[in-house]
Amino acid sequence: MDEKSYYSRLLIVLLMVLCFGVIVLQYICPTSDCQLLHLVSLSSRLGSRAPGNRMNGAGAGDPYSSEDGALVRFVPRFNFTSKDLNRAVDFNIKGDDVIVFLHIQKTGGTTFGRHLVRNIQLERPCECHAGQKKCTCYRPGKRDTWLFSRFSTGWSCGLHADWTELTNCVPSFMVSRESQERRRTPRNYYYITILRDPVWRYLSEWRHVQRGATWKASKHMCDSRLPTVSELPSCYTGDDWSGCSLEEFMVCPYNLANNRQTRMLADLSLVGCYNLSVMSESQRWAMLLESAKRNLRNMAFFGLTEYQRKTQYLFEHTFRLSFITPFTQLNGTRAASVEVEPETQRRIRELNQWDVELYEYARDLFLQRFQYARQQERREARQRRLQERRKLRARVKSWWGVTGKAVFKPTKEPPMTEQSPAFLEEKQADAGQTLESETEGQVNWLEDDDSETILDYLENVEQWR
Repeated sequence: MDEKSYYSRLLIVLLMVLCFGVIVLQYICPTSDCQLLHLVSLSSRLGSRAPGNRMNGAGAGDPYSSEDGALVRFVPRFNFTSKDLNRAVDFNIKGDDVIVFLHIQKTGGTTFGRHLVRNIQLERPCECHAGQKKCTCYRPGKRDTWLFSRFSTGWSCGLHADWTELTNCVPSFMVSRESQERRRTPRNYYYITILRDPVWRYLSEWRHVQRGATWKASKHMCDSRLPTVSELPSCYTGDDWSGCSLEEFMVCPYNLANNRQTRMLADLSLVGCYNLSVMSESQRWAMLLESAKRNLRNMAFFGLTEYQRKTQYLFEHTFRLSFITPFTQLNGTRAASVEVEPETQRRIRELNQWDVELYEYARDLFLQRFQYARQQERREARQRRLQERRKLRARVKSWWGVTGKAVFKPTKEPPMTEQSPAFLEEKQADAGQTLESETEGQVNWLEDDDSETILDYLENVEQWR
């Protein structure tokens, strides 16, 4: 037999063995469970997606993994409780819950408001028609809205209503739209808002006012009354303040653009509303700042204009709702196109010192919430992987007939004594079995896939690959 014929027959034999092995594998593992044995380690790298997350267009498993690396240099400044950081709520869109959007001027709230009515995956999407600013956002099977915002209910509580106005107006407004039978059931209101860097927000408002925009229709309702002209004087005498320079915008002492975010998030009733004679200015703003921090901390959700993708993630994580298309970070705003000298920026920060402090507090809380949510998501993914491994090991044992239970069959043998050979053999076997079990106990902690310590180590290693 020549060498070529020998190798041909050997190749045929190997192919037959391979085919036989495939047949046997399909017999003992008819489903895709065997493939999962190899995919478990791969899934640990990809991570598991929490409710609200989706596969992106590129096919990556976690569309927010790139956001984790941006926090490498983040050092928390404030100590928050787990209650402050864990803001996932049980929002029931089919029940009676309502999301209330507090829209602060020039924070990107218009873009976010459109996301709420046009970009959320819903069983019953909002009905938006061309040429109409408002959309109809009804619950599934009901003619009842789940969203209170500019693009759903309009400015029903006043133009750019603040915290004080909304908390006093929204419940009564919703009750007025309900039937007598429905009014007996209390609602859950989840307040949300968007904040922005104070300097760029201030510049954006100046450019907006410079083009002729005003907010004359704002009510500023507080303690059931409107502010007087002396309490809230105007910075301009004409119909608007169009064409004003940045210097003119900054020197007006009554300009509501100064520290607007702090004022709109605070409870104004604590300081006598717009009556500045109740207390000193420093005491007034200190109380407003603490109130704004407290309200912001207790809100169901808030986002930051400078962190669009993290804002999307935290909203989805909080309400268990998913957006259809991802948020985009737009840096080419009108405010960004303004060339401002460093000295002017310093003066703007001084004019908005309370907003600056509030934003630093909000940014720290926002990033800590993002980290907390991501860690919580990874823990849940790890628990799911542990459960998958246990199930797979149980299936493998069942495939090979390993049940872990010894079969005992009693026999009619004479009782053993300490001098009988059978007793001595059994004693030696018990000693050997004890030594073997002790040895196994010493190494099982290294081989056990369920070890939390090993999984935590592997999880950290996978993040930095």
